[in-house]
Amino acid sequence: MVCVSGKRGNGEGSIYPYRNGFAAYVWVTTPEGDRKRKYVYGPTRKDVHEKWLKLHNEAKKGPVDTSTPTLANYLAYWLREVVEPNLRPLTAATYETTVRLYIVPLLGPKRLDRLTVQDMRGWLNRLAETCQCCAQGKDDRRPEERQRCCAKGECCRQTLSKRSVNDARTILRSALTNAMVEERISKNVAQLVKVQRARRKRPDPWSVEEACSFLENAQTWRDYLYAAYVLILVLGLRKGEVLGLTWSDVNLDTGELHIRHQLQRVRRRLLHTDTAKTEASEAVLPLPDICLAALRLRKKEQAVARERAADLWTESDLVFTTRNGTPVEPRNFTREFDRRCERAGVRRIRVHDTRHTCASLLAALDVHPRIAMQILRHSEIAVTMEVYTHVPSADTRRALRKLGKALGGSKRKDGKEKGKRDQEEQPDGDGRQEP
Repeated sequence: MVCVSGKRGNGEGSIYPYRNGFAAYVWVTTPEGDRKRKYVYGPTRKDVHEKWLKLHNEAKKGPVDTSTPTLANYLAYWLREVVEPNLRPLTAATYETTVRLYIVPLLGPKRLDRLTVQDMRGWLNRLAETCQCCAQGKDDRRPEERQRCCAKGECCRQTLSKRSVNDARTILRSALTNAMVEERISKNVAQLVKVQRARRKRPDPWSVEEACSFLENAQTWRDYLYAAYVLILVLGLRKGEVLGLTWSDVNLDTGELHIRHQLQRVRRRLLHTDTAKTEASEAVLPLPDICLAALRLRKKEQAVARERAADLWTESDLVFTTRNGTPVEPRNFTREFDRRCERAGVRRIRVHDTRHTCASLLAALDVHPRIAMQILRHSEIAVTMEVYTHVPSADTRRALRKLGKALGGSKRKDGKEKGKRDQEEQPDGDGRQEP
């Protein structure tokens, strides 16, 4: 209780006048185990007394921080101590990029415990309206003769999509949730802000005819990545999974394929990780005849390449390598895929969209969704049903009954391309083929 006379009450010995109000301190134990004073301030003795009592209660419960970091400092700690040790390298790199480019520039100087819902709304609105070319100085970094927009005063309005804005909020929400667990803040203001869900852009996958044309062209030209194309189209393997595939993961005798690795370039390093994307991804998949034939052909071609390279060969056990045995760069795989689309005369789609094609083929073949989910290695059936399933027309459904024979490439539409190349296309040292 506060004395009417203005004198200190019993137990209020650490409350004292300070500037235009009052201050108080409590001896607390920090998370590092040190004993330090923590101060509270207020305009009146009553306000400070309430804060002082609250601080006393917190000190009795456990460790108390004597200083509150800014959001930028806390995010740096969170990335270093929480994200890096517990998440996959590519996910951690994505988090770091989002924090550095989209969160810290606008919210970094604010104190962690003083973030408000209004701060969140203002940040999300500004993030959606900000031209990232201007904010990151993309055009400024180009040579003067190649500058074309923002550096010349003509803003290109390169704003973030709604999904990217929502992803940034999700990452900040995760960081603030961790701060709540560590009892640094009492509420998660990022979670209190409601945002409109971004509309998912539905891809337009290849039809079975386009998939057949693509694979027939790759086989005719003896593309060294033909087997990779078969695996991503028939089994729905991701790019990182097919490039990280090793011969120890393939059993040609039993016709089984284990998904255990991924090959990804993260922060300028090429990483061959020991785990797939999800636990469901680490599956044993049966190999259809077309996949077995393609992998056996790939093994023979790799043996020929190893003999030609001689001492220049780098042993790695990878299924897909360059002519010197080094891993195929993920970006070069994308370039080769795009070039093959052009040569085959089919629509250019993303490599990842071949997974949509695979699911469409499975759906049109009346494969049960649970089996399709197992083949595609989705962790939830909803992903299979709502995202990857695009059933083709009735004519295409009838054509899919002959899928195995069509994808085998045994029948070509014409003989114009037959015999174009007698020698295998050899990739260069970076995993690219000679034109």
